[in-house]
Amino acid sequence: MARTNSTMLPLGTPAPAFSLPDVSSNQTVSLQDFSGSTALVVIFLCNHCPYVIHVREELAAIARDYAGKSVAFVGITSNDVENYPQDSPEATRELANLLGFPVLYDETQEVAKAYTAACTPDFYLFDADRKLVYRGQLDSTRPRQDKPTGHDLRAAIDAVLSGTPVSTEQRPSLGCNIKWKAGNEPAYFNLH
Repeated sequence: MARTNSTMLPLGTPAPAFSLPDVSSNQTVSLQDFSGSTALVVIFLCNHCPYVIHVREELAAIARDYAGKSVAFVGITSNDVENYPQDSPEATRELANLLGFPVLYDETQEVAKAYTAACTPDFYLFDADRKLVYRGQLDSTRPRQDKPTGHDLRAAIDAVLSGTPVSTEQRPSLGCNIKWKAGNEPAYFNLH
């Protein structure tokens, strides 16, 4: 496990398209499936990372707290499952059930590259026009320290829902590096 910060994709970046299988249903889910939501939260995660384990209950709570509001959540798992079988779609179903929102499998890792995802968890919030308004940490807590609050992500979601600007003071997420397939590491990954 290498502690890795998120790349902090530039604010205003359009949401990269995706069309990936859901780990629970195997049904294809695409970016367009969330077009009716004012806000879209995209989270790169995996099953075994201690940073994801630290925040998963809070992520589930956030999804429940915003149920019925115009916010959609989707998780994407992109790790190399040949070398990390604990992150396979089958193994990730339990996590998806806990979270209560779709978790998709990015077998080719091309979607992770399109988002410049670098770590798990890596958070992205897009507005109704699917422009990036927040990327960074869930909150300032870390494993074996404080209980997660989701403060940073919640504040950004609330701003989008209320039509106010999201603060540009954003801190990178910190987590385990995405487990790239041999020879598939993106150029930006080597910057960490």
